[in-house]
Amino acid sequence: MKVQVNGEELVIEKPVNIKEFLVLAKAEQPEYVTVQKNDAFVERSKFEETFVEEGDTIEFLYFMGGGSR
Repeated sequence: MKVQVNGEELVIEKPVNIKEFLVLAKAEQPEYVTVQKNDAFVERSKFEETFVEEGDTIEFLYFMGGGSR
C-alpha cells in the first residue's frame, strides 16, 4: 500500500503502527521526532495504537532550538 512521507511516496506491505513506521521509514532520531498523520499531530503516548494505512500522509517534524549571541 502507498503512503506519503514528507512529500515522498513509500510502499509498505501492511498497516503498521507509528512506532513501527518510524523504523520502516528510517526516521532520523525517532526518539525526538514529532509525527503528523493527515495534518493531525499524533501524541507520542499514542504511537503504538495509531496505525498508518493506505493513502495516509505522514510528516516527520524536527524542532531545532537556537541560541542567542
